[in-house]
Amino acid sequence: MRIEFLSHPGCPNAAAARDVLSECLNALGIRAPVTDRVGDFPSPSILINSIDAMRPGALPAGRSCRLDLPTRAMVLAAPQQAAAVEH
Repeated sequence: MRIEFLSHPGCPNAAAARDVLSECLNALGIRAPVTDRVGDFPSPSILINSIDAMRPGALPAGRSCRLDLPTRAMVLAAPQQAAAVEH
């Protein structure tokens, strides 16, 4: 499983989203490494096997500040959604 945390410098929501990601990975027992990428992305974004946990049908594009955080439910569901796409 490939897990990426995307943000841009100075994103005010990055730390809180990172905490949600860590909590969910621990709850699911997932020990995969998280790749942190800083650049021109919708920030914060959590990708599981290249699928955005907040918008599973869309690819992140362009720098923007997301006003909402990924919810615990979104992040917990993301590995299952990614697995369904792979099969």
